Amino acid sequence: MERRSFLQAGVAAAAATTGLSGPALSQGAAARTLRFVPQANLANFDPIWGTQYVVRNAAAVVWDTLYGVNDKLEPSPQMAEGHTVSSDGLTWTFKLREGLRFHDGEPVLAKDVVASITRWMPRDPMGQMIRAIQQELVAVDDRTFRWVLRSPYPKLIYALGKTNTPILFIMPERIARTDPFTQITEYIGSGPMRFLRNEWVPGAKAVFGKFDQYVPRNEPASWLAGGKRILVDRLEWIVMPDPATASAAIQNGEIDWWENPITDLVPILRRNRNIAVDIADPLGNIGSFRMNHLHPPFNSQKIRQAVLAAMSQEDYMRALVGDDNNLWRSLPGFFTPGTPGYTEAGGDILKGPRNMDLAKRLLQEGGYRNEPVVCVVAQDQPLTKAMGDVTADLLKRMGMNVDFVATDWGTTGQRRAMKNPPNQGGWSMFHTWHAGADCVNPAAYNAVRANGADAWFGWPDIPTVEQGVTEWFAAPNETAEKAALDKINTQGMEHVVYAPTGFFLGYQAWRRNVSGVVKGPLPFFWGVSKS
Repeated sequence: MERRSFLQAGVAAAAATTGLSGPALSQGAAARTLRFVPQANLANFDPIWGTQYVVRNAAAVVWDTLYGVNDKLEPSPQMAEGHTVSSDGLTWTFKLREGLRFHDGEPVLAKDVVASITRWMPRDPMGQMIRAIQQELVAVDDRTFRWVLRSPYPKLIYALGKTNTPILFIMPERIARTDPFTQITEYIGSGPMRFLRNEWVPGAKAVFGKFDQYVPRNEPASWLAGGKRILVDRLEWIVMPDPATASAAIQNGEIDWWENPITDLVPILRRNRNIAVDIADPLGNIGSFRMNHLHPPFNSQKIRQAVLAAMSQEDYMRALVGDDNNLWRSLPGFFTPGTPGYTEAGGDILKGPRNMDLAKRLLQEGGYRNEPVVCVVAQDQPLTKAMGDVTADLLKRMGMNVDFVATDWGTTGQRRAMKNPPNQGGWSMFHTWHAGADCVNPAAYNAVRANGADAWFGWPDIPTVEQGVTEWFAAPNETAEKAALDKINTQGMEHVVYAPTGFFLGYQAWRRNVSGVVKGPLPFFWGVSKS
């Protein structure tokens, strides 16, 4: 039976067996509880230690940010009341809003912000750049802190409010003092909801309660900016890795909102008059075949190039979104289509017919010796599972020795951080995806950076790519920015920072008694209500 027929046939059977465990809710309590199916299990809850979107999405309701970008990618004050900058661009002075409190009742102080920034900087590409030119970061008084740099960094405010991981979430000083490469064990923020840790069941459920002492800003909410007004008392994240089960649950009214329904089941959902379906984010996503540059076989540039020569982005995209050509496009580059930074410079290797003969020759020239390619593929994440199946077939046809490790997304997040050789608990490749909002330029795009030990998982060390990044940050005008982006794309393709599997759009679905759902790179729960 074909995959699509199998899934659609399974929905009816699942509809009779979804019954969510837990006490029955009264009609009033049900209206005050929003039940949400996230993209994956919340296996850990440290938004600085790792970069998984599911952790960021949950963290956004628990921890607040100094600034937040809106739907035009413009940063606006959030916890910050505002800031001043010296005429030479070196001294930044920030002041916090009055009345900010953490969930344990303690006031948010400048020393908490300083500790949070200090923990965030080593884990974030923009943070690393700022740390390299930092002269001083100190609390001046309870509501004021000063940041002194040795050279100007005009994009500082954007760094403090961006949507890509890791976001600079503000934590109490005692938590923020945790080593950035060690996970925190206490989850106290100052955001609009509290994390109810005593109800957290990894693999099944995470629960958040409205924080009554949160004081939202007066401006209308827009992505991470503006007034984050929570209109429900309780938010329950129900983990449902099986798409047929989630589809049945939303049709039966057992859940209210499904973050990423797979394309195969969207026609069924659309036939239900009680369900709304829409594109989740118009900026879409970029699929990623991420390779480990530290160890064989992908420490060889030619072997990485062999993958580009052989891979069919169409195969990957159809595995993700099916036959709807409006939901995907090929992508001979790294930047988001339809944005000013988009470029195809140097991307010819991903265009035209696939060349398996070239791929096999590059494997030989690259010195491939039949080493196992340890493919770590999360099975509970439909996107990674679909891409992983395509990759296993691709690498075998290329003549590579595939060691397919079927695991879950939480374990993938843990394992990809390890630098061990593949045969000692490490990895050769994994699949993920990057929100288009994170890929419009190199400022917030950690996956395109190639600064060695400080780079994202895979740790590419490509000086020519980093030269392009430096030129983009220093560009005096749009023409110079575009030239720098062309260089990044050309060198990134030549040396294969990672292999893009294509650009695609995804759906979200919600019950029609839920209002306030917006499009964006993550689910925003403020302004969402349920009748």
